[in-house]
Amino acid sequence: MSADLFKRFRSIISVQNSDEISKAYNDITQCLNQYYWNSDSKTANSRQVGSYGRQTAIHGISDLDMAFVLPYEVYQRFNAYESNGQSALLQEVKRVLKELYKWKEISGDGQVVCIPFRRFEVELLPVFLDTNGDYIYADSNNGGRWKTTKPIKEIDAITELNKNTNRTLKRLCKMVRSWKNTQGVNMGGLLIDTFCYNFLNQTKDYDSGSYGLYKYMVRDFFAFLVSQDESQTQWRAPGSNQLVVKKGAFHPKAKKALRRCVEALEDETNSHKKWKRVFGRDFPKPVIAEAVAKSFISTFRDTEEFIEDQYPVDIRYDLTINCEVQNESSFLRALMRRANLGFQIPKQRRLRFFVENINVKGPFDLKWKVLNIGPVAEEKDQIRGQIHDDEGKAQRIETSSFNGDHFVECYAIKNGVCVARGAIKVPIF
Repeated sequence: MSADLFKRFRSIISVQNSDEISKAYNDITQCLNQYYWNSDSKTANSRQVGSYGRQTAIHGISDLDMAFVLPYEVYQRFNAYESNGQSALLQEVKRVLKELYKWKEISGDGQVVCIPFRRFEVELLPVFLDTNGDYIYADSNNGGRWKTTKPIKEIDAITELNKNTNRTLKRLCKMVRSWKNTQGVNMGGLLIDTFCYNFLNQTKDYDSGSYGLYKYMVRDFFAFLVSQDESQTQWRAPGSNQLVVKKGAFHPKAKKALRRCVEALEDETNSHKKWKRVFGRDFPKPVIAEAVAKSFISTFRDTEEFIEDQYPVDIRYDLTINCEVQNESSFLRALMRRANLGFQIPKQRRLRFFVENINVKGPFDLKWKVLNIGPVAEEKDQIRGQIHDDEGKAQRIETSSFNGDHFVECYAIKNGVCVARGAIKVPIF
C-alpha cells in the first residue's frame, strides 16, 4: 500500500503550472536577446537555475531563478565605472525589461532583477561567462563588486546522482520540500538538495528507485538529518563546492518527523495518517479510505481552511507562537515542558496566543487559524479551522471551551506568499 501512496504523493506535489513558468522565462529571454544579442531567440543565453533548474521544486514555488548571459563587452563597459558599475548594470537590465512589462513593479537591487507575475516572481541574475564556464555576476551591495557562482555544476551533480539512483534523488528533494513547507522549517532549497544528495551518496540502499522502499528511505533520511552536528552552520553544495548556510534550526522538527516515520512503520493500517502529519495534506489517503470518506455522511460541518489553498507556501523565515494561559504562572510551551508534555488547560480559561519570535522583514500580514478536533468538537459542530486576519496586535484571544486537542497556527504573508508559519498544540480537559 505504501508504494502506491508515495507514488501518488510524488505526482501530487509536482509543479502544476510549468507552461505558465516557461512562458515567463521565454518572454524575458527574448526581450534581453533582442537588446543585447540582436536576436529573437526565446531560449538562447538563458538558463533555469535554482530549484526549478535543478528540477527539485514542487507546486506552489514562488521564487524562480534565472541566469542570462550578457556579452563580454557589457562587462567591460560597467567594469570601467569608477564606482558601483554593478548597480548600474542591474538598473540597465531593469530598464530593458520595463519596456516589455510596463505595468509591472520591477525591482533591481542586490544581485538580481525581480519580475513579479501572478503566482510567482522571477529573480533574474545577469551574468557573464568566465573561462571555466562559471558565472560572474554583479553584487551591488557595499559599493559593488563582481562575484562568481557555479549553478550549472550543481545542476550537473544533482542530475548525475539522480540518474544513478533511478530518479530517487529529485523525488526525495521534493518530498523534503513538502515537509519543510508544512512544518514551517526555515531551510533553503539548495541546503535541502545538499542534504538529500549527501544522504543518497553515502548509501546504495535506495538506488533501485523502488517506491516500496520510500517509507524506509524517508525514515533514514530524517535520521541522517538529525545526525547533523547542531553547531554546524554551513555545508558544501554538490558540484560547485560552494558554501550553503543554515538559515534556521531544523533539528527539533526533524526529530519530530523521525518519530512519526517510525510510528508509521509500526502501524501499517493507519500509516497514511502519520505520513500526512509529516508531509502535510498533499500526502494521499489509500484509495479505499478515500472512497469511504466520500460516501460518509458527516453530522458536522467540516469548516477547516488551508493556507495552501489561499497562497503559495514557500517557507523562508522563522515564526514561533506561544500561549498565555489565564491564572498560570508561565506560558504554555514552558508548562508543557515542565509536565513532560502532560499539562492540560482547564476549561473556561482565557487564552492569549501571540507571536513569540519572527524574523520576517516588514511589511507582511499575519493570519491565524484555530482548529478544534475530536468527538466533542464534532458533537458541538465546532470544528472551526477558518483562517482569519490578525487584528494588528500579533495575537489572538480565545477561550478554552471543551475537552480535546486543539491546534492554533499562525502564518506570515509577504508579497502574496506564505513565507513563515508556526503552530502550537492546545490540550484542554
